[in-house]
Amino acid sequence: MTIYYVNSATGSDRNSGTGQNSAFATLSKVESLTLKPGDSVLLAKGSVFNEQFDIKYSGTESAPIKIGSYGTGAAPVIHSGDDGIHSRYASNIVIENLKISNSGGAAIYGGSVANWTVRDVEIDKAGMSSDSGSVKFRNSKNITIEDSKISGVKSDGIWIEKVEGVKLLNNTVTNSHGATADAIQVNDSSDILIRGNHLDQTHAESPKGVIVLIRPVNAVVEDNSLSGGGFGISAQAGKNVAIRDNDISGFHGYDWSFAIGLGDQGNTRDYDIAGNHIHDGAWGVVVTAPAGDPDYVRANIKIHDNVFDDLTQSALKVDRPASGSFYNNTIESGVDAYSISPAIVDAHSFTVSNNHTVANVETVLAASDTRVAAATDAAVDPAVVAVHDNLKIFTDTGEAHRGNLLENDSSDNGTLLLRRFGGEAVGEHGLTLTGEYGVMHVDREGNYAYTLDETKLPGHDGHVSETFGYGVNDGTSQHNDGDTLTVFIHMDGLLS
Repeated sequence: MTIYYVNSATGSDRNSGTGQNSAFATLSKVESLTLKPGDSVLLAKGSVFNEQFDIKYSGTESAPIKIGSYGTGAAPVIHSGDDGIHSRYASNIVIENLKISNSGGAAIYGGSVANWTVRDVEIDKAGMSSDSGSVKFRNSKNITIEDSKISGVKSDGIWIEKVEGVKLLNNTVTNSHGATADAIQVNDSSDILIRGNHLDQTHAESPKGVIVLIRPVNAVVEDNSLSGGGFGISAQAGKNVAIRDNDISGFHGYDWSFAIGLGDQGNTRDYDIAGNHIHDGAWGVVVTAPAGDPDYVRANIKIHDNVFDDLTQSALKVDRPASGSFYNNTIESGVDAYSISPAIVDAHSFTVSNNHTVANVETVLAASDTRVAAATDAAVDPAVVAVHDNLKIFTDTGEAHRGNLLENDSSDNGTLLLRRFGGEAVGEHGLTLTGEYGVMHVDREGNYAYTLDETKLPGHDGHVSETFGYGVNDGTSQHNDGDTLTVFIHMDGLLS
């Protein structure tokens, strides 16, 4: 495991490169080496390199090759008429603590690579001669981009295509310019986590939006701040997508502009859109497709516990065949709750229930922040967190029911029918449900106990979650009540 030093001001390619006082001068000298697993290439702070850096060799998962910096002062800068950093087929690479500026091509490009981490990298004005964007990966596996700043690039800020395992964490992306530019675009990829990013297209020279997910599978978009653009999140066709706890605002420019849009470009299944604050724009959540595309499936779309305010159009629009529900949302007075085509209303396939209109959403948001803080302070084990979403009434043709599902809403014969678990039922002692990672037991007083089976977690990092759903069907009063419990399992917390 060798550390190579590169200093554009004081180094020489005749040096050994293995000490700060014997540093190389150029990146091309590093390219002539056969880097091995565990090797590091450190660029001197204050250095400027006017060349593309090609990464040709792979590390291993336990000993990646690292490209970083050393010394004091400003981060080292890579300028290039082509890509800033370019690689094909190299895997297990870490790039950190650098700046890439005014590259003609992409700032970082990786094709057919695996296990790359890009962290604490600043990118300014990439793609200047080719409109090729800043950070690009395709046909790859396990790509993480975190704690990085991307601004003023031409084309998409981050562009991903056909990648299995994507993590975009705590990045700032501002003003991605160009006719097809979004802050983030992820195409035909799976196992996607986009969390904690600040994405701003307010002053971008682009007619598009902030996040585009094209045919995602198993995607979570959470705790992001999105502003500007023609739309917030376009997740038009995909499977098992959660969009939650984001702040989405400033989506203007078109009569169709939306915060969250889905239903176009293919089948759309199993979406959970919850906890978002959607404001200062046109439409809220839109389920739609162009005319002539009636055969797409749009199924099991849940939109709940969101806050909508300062919209010129409805909080919800559904104008193509779809099944789902819109419930427990808070809508500021003056904003239309929904616009659903008559055919869908007549089909009873997209239900609307238990939404609330308020004069001032700021009061609601402040109360929500207080509850979240209290729940965080009360958590005993930060590695396993359970979130109970309170009683949901899916349909109710009889007397309204409120309260804890198991405590107050048991059926007359003391048997609870489980809505999503076949013909299972439970009596007066409570219920037990088996999930992918553990077992949940709920007693009749509504107390929850979750037992984690750590042997079911190999191959995961970061976090996973599983959701249990159960309900009571009381034929006497003909109402269906439902409740859910979601368990988030943070592997980093378990291992610490």
